[in-house]
Amino acid sequence: MNDPVSYDAIAQRLIRYSPGFSPRVITRAAGPFVYDRDGTAILDFTSGQMSAVLGHSHPDVVAAVTHSIQNLDHLFSGMLSEPLGEFAARLTATLPPSLSKVLLLTTGAESNEAALKMAKVFTGRYEVVSFDRSWHGMTAGAASLTFSAGRRSLGPAMPGSLVLPTPDPVRSPFRNADGTHDWKTELEYGFQLIDRQSSGSLAACLIEPILSSGGLIDLPLGYLARLTELCRERGMLVILDEAQTGLGRTGTMYAFERDGVAPDLLTLSKTLGAGLPVAAVVTSDEIERVCHERGFLFFTTHVSDPLAASVGLAVLDVIERDGLVSRAAALGAHLGQRLRDLREKDDTIFDVRGRGLLQGVELAGDAAEALAAAVTDECLRQGLHVNIVQLPGMGGVIRIAPPLTISESELDQGIDILGSAIGTVRSH
Repeated sequence: MNDPVSYDAIAQRLIRYSPGFSPRVITRAAGPFVYDRDGTAILDFTSGQMSAVLGHSHPDVVAAVTHSIQNLDHLFSGMLSEPLGEFAARLTATLPPSLSKVLLLTTGAESNEAALKMAKVFTGRYEVVSFDRSWHGMTAGAASLTFSAGRRSLGPAMPGSLVLPTPDPVRSPFRNADGTHDWKTELEYGFQLIDRQSSGSLAACLIEPILSSGGLIDLPLGYLARLTELCRERGMLVILDEAQTGLGRTGTMYAFERDGVAPDLLTLSKTLGAGLPVAAVVTSDEIERVCHERGFLFFTTHVSDPLAASVGLAVLDVIERDGLVSRAAALGAHLGQRLRDLREKDDTIFDVRGRGLLQGVELAGDAAEALAAAVTDECLRQGLHVNIVQLPGMGGVIRIAPPLTISESELDQGIDILGSAIGTVRSH
């Protein structure tokens, strides 16, 4: 039997795409844990890539994949299958009646590309607005509307990529007389800037209900409704990217439910496949019909694949059967309280924010970014994997997104490690 390939040998063969790889080789994963070569259990507070809402290797997902691989996994993209029909029916049943048409894809960037293309075909326009700390993917159109990172050395972005100020309650210069965040004036000002930038071809606004990679910024209650009104005044469509917030993560099935406003197009990925490559665009009968009449084309190798449909269907079934939406709300309340308790005891923690099982801890001080990096390293040493947001001017924001299936004791275990890691780093 050959000796295992070393960490360095693996890393040296790879194209680097991030600041660095995690310093462990992972050999298996189950539930809320991943395990390295030494058999060390690491509590996964990132759910893989903020995706595995059912934990790793959930038996229902394993069964769905096994059955699909054995029977019906991939077809010519023009062929239909029973899993596809069942998935589309189940997905739309969880959404408002206006969201009735489904396009099944594989990645978040791909779903955003398709939604952007539909918005442009439907409106006949090309300008799209997104937040200045957005993350929508790494393909051309999605990357052009990703303002949080990856914009250097690439040349011009897609024409018509316009920016809206992120409503950051901590850093925004827009303030009411009592010092609170004046997001209403900020939003109006943002659209005034958009009107000045526009060539008269505004098509859509693509945003996240909670900017995860942008520093765990939760849109203020009322913001989404007012943004929708401003878009309607300009004939723009609203596209919501719920890659990380969909499928129960925030304590509601979809984050937009809190605001009582449905988008024109909804993109889902990450959580929809519970860690496997499944994504979707959902829109209205009218938008689908007009786009079809105008020749909308998004014919890819894996569009409408029965394997992806089977996985997505299993995820939806487990979330409903096991009551994971209400569970995320309850565990999220517990998580938030534990984090706020940590903040009361340790002034290293500047802010706690987020919803449900998607929350963030921002560390304080001029060296917050370096401190957060050191804390994440110490967390890993103690058996917890967390992820930090590394944006200029954001300080250090530690993202917490465990699976919806995590137990309260496992959640407490992770928070205890986080508190211990902060204390250890501070003492050094």
